[in-house]
Amino acid sequence: MQTPSKIILGIDPGTLFMGYSIIVVSPQKLKLMEMSTLKLSARKEHYERLQLIHQKVSDLIKQYKPASFAIEAPFFGKNVQSMLKLGRAQGVAIAAAMNAGVEVFEYSPKKIKQSITGNGNAAKEQVWQMLQRILSIQNNTDLKYLDASDALAVAVCHHFQDNSLQKITNKKLKGWEDFIAKNPDRITNRQ
Repeated sequence: MQTPSKIILGIDPGTLFMGYSIIVVSPQKLKLMEMSTLKLSARKEHYERLQLIHQKVSDLIKQYKPASFAIEAPFFGKNVQSMLKLGRAQGVAIAAAMNAGVEVFEYSPKKIKQSITGNGNAAKEQVWQMLQRILSIQNNTDLKYLDASDALAVAVCHHFQDNSLQKITNKKLKGWEDFIAKNPDRITNRQ
């Protein structure tokens, strides 16, 4: 029996650049559908930028109909005003997803890096290089802003967390034979 594909929307929120990505998860592989950055003018009022973030997230949800929405959680910095603005941007993006009935998941920057590279302190460039390998993205892919690859990392992190063996092993398995019997959709025939 074929497991249906699942679409995940990943967001790296920001008040000047919001990274976003769409991945499709099928039993055989992960596929990148879209990855880009919404560039917001610093000349616009903060509330106008929030409205544009909400509109973009809503449009992505209407276009791709994701099953899950994954967003990077806030990190604690020294500038309180910047954190407040970032929190608003995150809140607006989350509200758009919740309003559309899409399940929301939040991951810390450290968790995302750990999930992708195995190192919670990896540089953004290392994360991008690993994502290129995981999704078979060409090295010459034009990437203007790392916000887009950060959003892709959030989506892939959610996929890894959503499909972890830990969830499966909560079923009390009695070995590999039992695992195979209970999870035939996870077995691929490689020759």
